[in-house]
Amino acid sequence: MANKRRAAALLALGIGSALLTFTAQAAEKKLYLFNWTQYMDPDIISEFEQRYDVDVVQSYFGSLAEMYAKLQAGGDSQYDVIVPSNYFIPRLIQSGLVQKLDKSQIPNLDNVLARFQNPAYDPQAQYSVPYQWGTTGLVYNTETFPDAPQSWSLLFDADVNPSQPFSMMTDGQVMMGAACAWQGQGYDCTDRQAWVDAAKLLLKTKGRRNFTGFADGTPVLQQLERGVSQVGLTYNGDYLLNKSENPEAYEHLKFMLPKEGSELWVDAMMIPARAPHPELAHKFINFILDAKIGAQLSNYNRYSTPNKAAIPYLDEDLQGPPAQPTKEQMAELKFTPSLDGQKLQTFQQIWNEVKSR
Repeated sequence: MANKRRAAALLALGIGSALLTFTAQAAEKKLYLFNWTQYMDPDIISEFEQRYDVDVVQSYFGSLAEMYAKLQAGGDSQYDVIVPSNYFIPRLIQSGLVQKLDKSQIPNLDNVLARFQNPAYDPQAQYSVPYQWGTTGLVYNTETFPDAPQSWSLLFDADVNPSQPFSMMTDGQVMMGAACAWQGQGYDCTDRQAWVDAAKLLLKTKGRRNFTGFADGTPVLQQLERGVSQVGLTYNGDYLLNKSENPEAYEHLKFMLPKEGSELWVDAMMIPARAPHPELAHKFINFILDAKIGAQLSNYNRYSTPNKAAIPYLDEDLQGPPAQPTKEQMAELKFTPSLDGQKLQTFQQIWNEVKSR
């Protein structure tokens, strides 16, 4: 009887160990991706799942503040790949919420365009790999403004636009940057007095009767499509995507990069500090950097690819402006500055005053 009990115990132990091994292996068959909404081609996910025999579990955030808060609350151990924007990357690094990349596991890094290989927001690109990039500009109705200057004056100068409805973005750094650029301080201004001057301009602009409120991205375009607004800020990819889906509505809607300068932004892939599957995360990053996969991603969401090997496979309308700015436009585009400490507090105080008054 004792031997039978011992045999049964050993059998149970063996089964238990096998189950634990199976469970662990099953757990390794998942990749947890934390991304912006509507920013990934489902077919790319399916192809990755088939190639590596895994399941990709996607979660979404609507703002960088939301993403950051979730990572701080333990999300750095729940996700394998995150997709933050450039000006949040230094904050993630300094907070210890992300890990350095093992570049030996990402051979497709050679495909990254030179301008993104040593970015100011992540020197030597130790922590991040570019996912998509784009610009922020003005969209306006060419019938309402047939001779519109390629300038922020369309937004800030009441003589240029005395009566037509317009909106501004909810992103404080973009709006302050735009106001700084219009006032000759450069889009990437960080001087307190430049911010104060910009805030005064924004308050004056906000006080005009034809100001309709704050709106972002796609909602701005929907307002323009309906004629509710005639001028607003949006992203080049959102503009191109909506135009491709509703070309008739965009016959008279044009995207413009103001000559005074505007935002160049990058969304990048990073691996959280305690990612459950870092090796699989590296495989996913390398997969996205494949030439044809990179082109497929941009062809899907209409944003610019940071992948030079992908460019020959892009749709024709993504190989020139506004997807690919001209050299003259690129010279005036700037990354939104990363702020922390007292600088961040000062900025938030000034911007909160603009929003609340």
